[in-house]
Amino acid sequence: MRSSEPRWQHPQLQPGWIDRPHQKMELGNFNLESGEVIRNFEISYVTHGTLAPAGDNAILALTAIGSIHHRLDFLIGPGRPLDPDRHFVVCADAIGNGMTTSPSNSFAQPDLAFPRFTIRDMVASQQRLLDALGISRIAAVVGASMGGMQALQWGVSAPDRMRSIVALVPMARTRPWASAMNEVARRILMLDKGWPSGPYGAGFDAWAAQSRVITNRTPRALEQAGSAAGVAALVADAVAAARRAGPDPVDWVYQSFAYDAHDVGTTPGFGGDTAAALRSIRAPVLLLVPELDLYNPVEDAIESAAHIPNATLVRVAGHAGHAVAADTSPRVEEVRRAIHEFLVRCIGAA
Repeated sequence: MRSSEPRWQHPQLQPGWIDRPHQKMELGNFNLESGEVIRNFEISYVTHGTLAPAGDNAILALTAIGSIHHRLDFLIGPGRPLDPDRHFVVCADAIGNGMTTSPSNSFAQPDLAFPRFTIRDMVASQQRLLDALGISRIAAVVGASMGGMQALQWGVSAPDRMRSIVALVPMARTRPWASAMNEVARRILMLDKGWPSGPYGAGFDAWAAQSRVITNRTPRALEQAGSAAGVAALVADAVAAARRAGPDPVDWVYQSFAYDAHDVGTTPGFGGDTAAALRSIRAPVLLLVPELDLYNPVEDAIESAAHIPNATLVRVAGHAGHAVAADTSPRVEEVRRAIHEFLVRCIGAA
Protein backbone atom coordinates (compact mmCIF):
# COMPACT_ATOMS: atom_id res chain seq x y z
CA MET A 1 0.00 0.00 0.00
CA ARG A 2 1.27 3.48 -0.82
CA SER A 3 1.35 5.47 2.39
CA SER A 4 2.01 8.95 1.03
CA GLU A 5 0.39 11.18 -1.57
CA PRO A 6 0.58 10.05 -5.22
CA ARG A 7 4.04 10.69 -6.61
CA TRP A 8 2.76 12.49 -9.71
CA GLN A 9 0.19 15.28 -9.75
CA HIS A 10 -1.45 17.30 -12.50
CA PRO A 11 1.18 19.83 -13.62
CA GLN A 12 0.63 23.56 -13.62
CA LEU A 13 -1.20 24.83 -16.68
CA GLN A 14 1.10 25.09 -19.68
CA PRO A 15 0.78 27.61 -22.55
CA GLY A 16 -2.16 26.64 -24.76
CA TRP A 17 -3.86 24.45 -22.17
CA ILE A 18 -7.51 25.14 -21.35
CA ASP A 19 -8.37 25.34 -17.67
CA ARG A 20 -11.39 23.13 -16.97
CA PRO A 21 -12.58 21.37 -13.79
CA HIS A 22 -11.13 17.88 -13.41
CA GLN A 23 -13.74 15.19 -12.84
CA LYS A 24 -13.52 11.53 -11.89
CA MET A 25 -15.95 8.67 -12.34
CA GLU A 26 -15.66 5.81 -9.85
CA LEU A 27 -16.08 2.46 -11.61
CA GLY A 28 -15.20 0.09 -8.76
CA ASN A 29 -13.02 -2.89 -9.57
CA PHE A 30 -12.26 -2.80 -13.29
CA ASN A 31 -11.84 -6.12 -15.09
CA LEU A 32 -9.08 -6.21 -17.71
CA GLU A 33 -9.10 -8.41 -20.79
CA SER A 34 -6.19 -10.35 -19.28
CA GLY A 35 -8.43 -11.49 -16.43
CA GLU A 36 -6.63 -9.26 -13.91
CA VAL A 37 -8.40 -6.46 -12.06
CA ILE A 38 -7.56 -2.82 -11.37
CA ARG A 39 -8.91 -2.21 -7.90
CA ASN A 40 -10.74 0.98 -6.92
CA PHE A 41 -10.68 2.22 -10.50
CA GLU A 42 -11.47 5.85 -11.32
CA ILE A 43 -11.42 7.36 -14.80
CA SER A 44 -10.46 11.04 -15.03
CA TYR A 45 -11.98 13.40 -17.58
CA VAL A 46 -12.85 17.00 -18.39
CA THR A 47 -15.67 18.36 -20.51
CA HIS A 48 -16.11 21.38 -22.77
CA GLY A 49 -19.50 22.68 -23.89
CA THR A 50 -23.00 21.37 -23.21
CA LEU A 51 -24.62 18.09 -24.14
CA ALA A 52 -27.53 18.73 -26.51
CA PRO A 53 -31.04 17.63 -25.39
CA ALA A 54 -30.94 14.95 -28.09
CA GLY A 55 -27.50 13.83 -26.85
CA ASP A 56 -26.15 13.84 -30.40
CA ASN A 57 -23.30 16.37 -30.16
CA ALA A 58 -20.81 14.51 -27.96
CA ILE A 59 -17.22 14.13 -29.13
CA LEU A 60 -14.76 11.88 -27.31
CA ALA A 61 -11.15 13.14 -27.26
CA LEU A 62 -8.40 10.68 -26.36
CA THR A 63 -4.89 11.03 -24.99
CA ALA A 64 -1.50 10.04 -26.40
CA ILE A 65 1.14 8.04 -24.57
CA GLY A 66 2.36 9.93 -21.53
CA SER A 67 -0.14 12.76 -21.98
CA ILE A 68 -3.22 13.93 -20.12
CA HIS A 69 -6.55 15.46 -21.08
CA HIS A 70 -4.92 18.64 -22.37
CA ARG A 71 -3.35 16.75 -25.30
CA LEU A 72 -5.98 17.88 -27.81
CA ASP A 73 -6.61 21.35 -26.39
CA PHE A 74 -5.14 22.78 -29.59
CA LEU A 75 -8.21 21.46 -31.42
CA ILE A 76 -10.73 22.79 -28.87
CA GLY A 77 -12.24 26.27 -28.80
CA PRO A 78 -14.50 28.66 -30.73
CA GLY A 79 -13.83 28.38 -34.45
CA ARG A 80 -11.74 25.21 -33.99
CA PRO A 81 -12.76 21.69 -35.05
CA LEU A 82 -13.98 20.76 -31.56
CA ASP A 83 -16.05 23.82 -30.81
CA PRO A 84 -17.70 23.94 -27.35
CA ASP A 85 -20.37 26.25 -28.80
CA ARG A 86 -21.58 23.30 -30.90
CA HIS A 87 -20.09 20.17 -29.35
CA PHE A 88 -19.94 18.51 -25.96
CA VAL A 89 -16.31 17.43 -25.83
CA VAL A 90 -15.36 14.74 -23.33
CA CYS A 91 -11.58 14.47 -22.90
CA ALA A 92 -10.91 11.12 -21.27
CA ASP A 93 -7.64 10.26 -19.57
CA ALA A 94 -6.26 6.86 -20.58
CA ILE A 95 -5.44 4.20 -18.02
CA GLY A 96 -1.89 4.74 -16.81
CA ASN A 97 -1.53 8.45 -17.54
CA GLY A 98 -1.34 9.54 -13.91
CA MET A 99 -4.83 11.08 -13.84
CA THR A 100 -6.98 8.00 -14.37
CA THR A 101 -5.97 5.15 -12.04
CA SER A 102 -2.31 4.36 -12.73
CA PRO A 103 0.79 2.80 -11.19
CA SER A 104 1.80 6.21 -9.83
CA ASN A 105 -1.47 6.97 -8.04
CA SER A 106 -2.89 3.58 -7.07
CA PHE A 107 -2.84 2.95 -3.34
CA ALA A 108 -4.05 -0.65 -3.72
CA GLN A 109 -1.61 -1.65 -6.51
CA PRO A 110 1.24 0.86 -6.56
CA ASP A 111 4.09 0.98 -9.07
CA LEU A 112 5.14 -2.49 -10.29
CA ALA A 113 2.27 -4.16 -8.43
CA PHE A 114 -0.10 -2.60 -10.95
CA PRO A 115 -1.52 -5.05 -13.53
CA ARG A 116 -0.65 -4.60 -17.17
CA PHE A 117 -3.46 -3.30 -19.37
CA THR A 118 -4.15 -2.90 -23.08
CA ILE A 119 -5.46 -0.25 -25.43
CA ARG A 120 -8.72 -2.22 -25.59
CA ASP A 121 -8.92 -1.89 -21.81
CA MET A 122 -8.58 1.88 -22.25
CA VAL A 123 -11.47 1.83 -24.73
CA ALA A 124 -13.58 -0.33 -22.41
CA SER A 125 -13.05 2.18 -19.57
CA GLN A 126 -14.12 5.02 -21.87
CA GLN A 127 -17.24 3.10 -22.87
CA ARG A 128 -18.09 2.76 -19.18
CA LEU A 129 -17.55 6.50 -18.72
CA LEU A 130 -19.90 7.40 -21.58
CA ASP A 131 -22.50 4.96 -20.28
CA ALA A 132 -22.34 6.66 -16.87
CA LEU A 133 -22.71 10.07 -18.53
CA GLY A 134 -25.79 8.86 -20.41
CA ILE A 135 -24.17 9.16 -23.83
CA SER A 136 -25.14 6.24 -26.05
CA ARG A 137 -23.75 7.50 -29.36
CA ILE A 138 -20.99 9.99 -30.15
CA ALA A 139 -20.62 12.31 -33.09
CA ALA A 140 -16.89 11.67 -33.30
CA VAL A 141 -14.01 10.00 -31.53
CA VAL A 142 -10.74 11.90 -31.95
CA GLY A 143 -7.20 11.05 -30.92
CA ALA A 144 -3.54 11.54 -31.79
CA SER A 145 -0.77 8.94 -31.63
CA MET A 146 -1.86 6.42 -28.98
CA GLY A 147 -5.12 8.40 -28.93
CA GLY A 148 -5.47 7.70 -32.66
CA MET A 149 -4.81 4.03 -31.98
CA GLN A 150 -7.60 4.06 -29.39
CA ALA A 151 -9.87 5.82 -31.91
CA LEU A 152 -9.38 3.04 -34.47
CA GLN A 153 -9.97 0.44 -31.76
CA TRP A 154 -13.21 2.22 -30.92
CA GLY A 155 -14.27 1.76 -34.55
CA VAL A 156 -13.66 -1.99 -34.27
CA SER A 157 -14.95 -2.53 -30.73
CA ALA A 158 -18.11 -0.41 -31.02
CA PRO A 159 -18.73 0.16 -34.76
CA ASP A 160 -22.28 1.48 -34.28
CA ARG A 161 -21.52 3.89 -31.48
CA MET A 162 -19.89 6.75 -33.41
CA ARG A 163 -20.67 8.76 -36.54
CA SER A 164 -17.05 9.54 -37.39
CA ILE A 165 -13.46 8.82 -36.36
CA VAL A 166 -10.43 11.14 -36.50
CA ALA A 167 -7.16 9.23 -36.07
CA LEU A 168 -4.06 11.42 -36.16
CA VAL A 169 -0.61 9.78 -36.63
CA PRO A 170 -2.05 6.38 -35.58
CA MET A 171 -1.31 2.72 -36.06
CA ALA A 172 -3.89 -0.07 -36.28
CA ARG A 173 -1.13 -2.57 -35.47
CA THR A 174 2.02 -1.48 -33.69
CA ARG A 175 4.99 -1.81 -36.01
CA PRO A 176 8.40 -3.15 -34.96
CA TRP A 177 9.98 0.29 -35.40
CA ALA A 178 7.61 1.85 -32.84
CA SER A 179 8.23 -1.05 -30.46
CA ALA A 180 11.97 -0.53 -30.85
CA MET A 181 11.62 3.15 -29.93
CA ASN A 182 9.65 2.15 -26.84
CA GLU A 183 12.11 -0.56 -25.85
CA VAL A 184 15.04 1.86 -26.07
CA ALA A 185 13.11 4.37 -23.98
CA ARG A 186 12.20 1.77 -21.35
CA ARG A 187 15.82 0.67 -21.02
CA ILE A 188 16.88 4.27 -20.50
CA LEU A 189 14.28 4.83 -17.80
CA MET A 190 14.88 1.55 -16.02
CA LEU A 191 18.60 2.27 -15.73
CA ASP A 192 17.87 5.45 -13.80
CA LYS A 193 18.96 5.13 -10.18
CA GLY A 194 15.49 6.22 -9.14
CA TRP A 195 13.67 3.36 -10.86
CA PRO A 196 10.89 2.61 -10.07
CA SER A 197 9.90 4.92 -7.22
CA GLY A 198 12.10 7.97 -7.88
CA PRO A 199 13.49 10.50 -7.59
CA TYR A 200 14.63 10.51 -11.20
CA GLY A 201 17.80 12.00 -12.60
CA ALA A 202 19.95 11.46 -15.68
CA GLY A 203 17.89 8.53 -16.98
CA PHE A 204 14.73 10.61 -17.04
CA ASP A 205 16.54 13.41 -18.84
CA ALA A 206 17.91 11.01 -21.47
CA TRP A 207 14.48 9.46 -21.95
CA ALA A 208 12.92 12.93 -22.39
CA ALA A 209 15.50 13.81 -25.02
CA GLN A 210 14.94 10.57 -26.91
CA SER A 211 11.13 10.65 -26.79
CA ARG A 212 10.57 14.38 -27.29
CA VAL A 213 13.34 15.13 -29.80
CA ILE A 214 14.30 11.98 -31.73
CA THR A 215 10.97 10.17 -32.14
CA ASN A 216 8.85 13.32 -32.38
CA ARG A 217 10.85 15.09 -35.09
CA THR A 218 12.61 14.39 -38.37
CA PRO A 219 16.18 15.07 -39.56
CA ARG A 220 14.97 17.95 -41.72
CA ALA A 221 13.08 19.48 -38.80
CA LEU A 222 16.26 19.61 -36.75
CA GLU A 223 17.99 21.58 -39.49
CA GLN A 224 16.18 24.61 -38.08
CA ALA A 225 18.28 24.33 -34.93
CA GLY A 226 21.24 25.41 -37.05
CA SER A 227 24.28 24.45 -35.00
CA ALA A 228 25.36 21.90 -32.43
CA ALA A 229 24.72 24.53 -29.78
CA GLY A 230 21.22 25.03 -31.16
CA VAL A 231 20.52 21.29 -31.00
CA ALA A 232 21.81 21.17 -27.42
CA ALA A 233 19.47 24.02 -26.51
CA LEU A 234 16.56 22.19 -28.18
CA VAL A 235 17.30 19.07 -26.16
CA ALA A 236 17.57 21.10 -22.95
CA ASP A 237 14.18 22.68 -23.64
CA ALA A 238 12.64 19.25 -24.23
CA VAL A 239 14.03 17.92 -20.96
CA ALA A 240 12.78 20.98 -19.07
CA ALA A 241 9.31 20.53 -20.59
CA ALA A 242 9.23 16.89 -19.46
CA ARG A 243 10.32 17.94 -15.98
CA ARG A 244 7.45 20.45 -15.85
CA ALA A 245 4.66 18.32 -17.27
CA GLY A 246 5.66 14.67 -16.78
CA PRO A 247 4.72 11.90 -17.23
CA ASP A 248 5.65 9.67 -14.34
CA PRO A 249 8.21 7.14 -15.64
CA VAL A 250 6.44 4.02 -14.36
CA ASP A 251 3.15 5.22 -15.85
CA TRP A 252 4.85 5.80 -19.20
CA VAL A 253 6.44 2.36 -19.16
CA TYR A 254 3.10 0.68 -18.48
CA GLN A 255 1.44 2.61 -21.30
CA SER A 256 4.32 1.66 -23.60
CA PHE A 257 3.63 -2.03 -22.90
CA ALA A 258 0.02 -1.47 -24.00
CA TYR A 259 1.30 0.41 -27.05
CA ASP A 260 3.60 -2.44 -28.10
CA ALA A 261 0.93 -5.12 -27.72
CA HIS A 262 -1.70 -3.34 -29.77
CA ASP A 263 -3.35 -4.80 -32.85
CA VAL A 264 -7.01 -4.24 -33.73
CA GLY A 265 -6.87 -7.70 -35.32
CA THR A 266 -6.61 -9.34 -31.91
CA THR A 267 -10.03 -7.97 -30.98
CA PRO A 268 -12.24 -10.99 -30.14
CA GLY A 269 -13.86 -12.33 -33.28
CA PHE A 270 -11.10 -11.45 -35.76
CA GLY A 271 -8.52 -14.11 -35.01
CA GLY A 272 -5.56 -11.79 -35.41
CA ASP A 273 -6.65 -10.56 -38.85
CA THR A 274 -5.90 -6.83 -38.79
CA ALA A 275 -7.34 -6.21 -42.25
CA ALA A 276 -10.62 -7.93 -41.37
CA ALA A 277 -10.91 -5.84 -38.21
CA LEU A 278 -10.37 -2.64 -40.18
CA ARG A 279 -12.96 -3.71 -42.76
CA SER A 280 -15.50 -3.95 -39.93
CA ILE A 281 -15.31 -0.21 -39.18
CA ARG A 282 -18.56 1.40 -40.28
CA ALA A 283 -17.95 5.07 -39.50
CA PRO A 284 -16.08 7.37 -41.89
CA VAL A 285 -12.45 7.66 -40.78
CA LEU A 286 -9.94 10.46 -41.23
CA LEU A 287 -6.34 9.24 -41.06
CA LEU A 288 -3.85 12.11 -40.95
CA VAL A 289 -0.09 11.55 -41.13
CA PRO A 290 3.05 13.52 -42.02
CA GLU A 291 5.44 12.67 -44.84
CA LEU A 292 7.80 10.92 -42.39
CA ASP A 293 7.14 9.70 -38.86
CA LEU A 294 10.01 8.35 -36.76
CA TYR A 295 7.64 6.94 -34.12
CA ASN A 296 4.54 5.56 -35.83
CA PRO A 297 5.51 4.65 -39.41
CA VAL A 298 3.14 6.28 -41.89
CA GLU A 299 2.95 3.03 -43.86
CA ASP A 300 0.56 1.65 -41.26
CA ALA A 301 -1.99 4.41 -41.79
CA ILE A 302 -1.63 4.11 -45.56
CA GLU A 303 -2.31 0.37 -45.40
CA SER A 304 -5.15 0.89 -42.94
CA ALA A 305 -6.82 3.37 -45.30
CA ALA A 306 -6.86 0.69 -47.99
CA HIS A 307 -8.92 -1.62 -45.75
CA ILE A 308 -11.29 0.77 -43.98
CA PRO A 309 -14.45 1.02 -46.12
CA ASN A 310 -14.88 4.81 -45.82
CA ALA A 311 -11.42 6.24 -45.17
CA THR A 312 -9.95 9.63 -45.98
CA LEU A 313 -6.14 9.73 -45.90
CA VAL A 314 -4.46 13.11 -45.51
CA ARG A 315 -0.68 13.38 -45.77
CA VAL A 316 0.55 16.70 -44.45
CA ALA A 317 3.57 18.01 -46.35
CA GLY A 318 6.66 19.25 -44.57
CA HIS A 319 9.05 17.93 -41.98
CA ALA A 320 7.08 18.10 -38.73
CA GLY A 321 7.16 14.34 -38.23
CA HIS A 322 5.15 12.72 -35.44
CA ALA A 323 4.64 16.14 -33.86
CA VAL A 324 2.55 17.26 -36.84
CA ALA A 325 -0.54 16.54 -34.72
CA ALA A 326 0.50 18.59 -31.70
CA ASP A 327 0.06 22.14 -30.49
CA THR A 328 3.67 22.97 -31.46
CA SER A 329 3.26 21.78 -35.03
CA PRO A 330 4.25 24.24 -37.76
CA ARG A 331 1.31 22.75 -39.71
CA VAL A 332 -1.25 23.16 -36.94
CA GLU A 333 -3.64 25.30 -39.01
CA GLU A 334 -3.55 22.78 -41.84
CA VAL A 335 -4.33 19.99 -39.39
CA ARG A 336 -7.22 21.93 -37.87
CA ARG A 337 -8.60 22.69 -41.32
CA ALA A 338 -8.44 19.05 -42.43
CA ILE A 339 -10.30 17.91 -39.32
CA HIS A 340 -12.90 20.67 -39.61
CA GLU A 341 -13.63 19.86 -43.25
CA PHE A 342 -13.94 16.16 -42.44
CA LEU A 343 -16.33 16.76 -39.55
CA VAL A 344 -18.43 19.10 -41.68
CA ARG A 345 -18.93 16.23 -44.13
CA CYS A 346 -19.62 13.62 -41.46
CA ILE A 347 -21.56 15.29 -38.68
CA GLY A 348 -22.63 18.60 -40.19
CA ALA A 349 -20.43 20.90 -38.12
CA ALA A 350 -21.02 24.41 -39.38
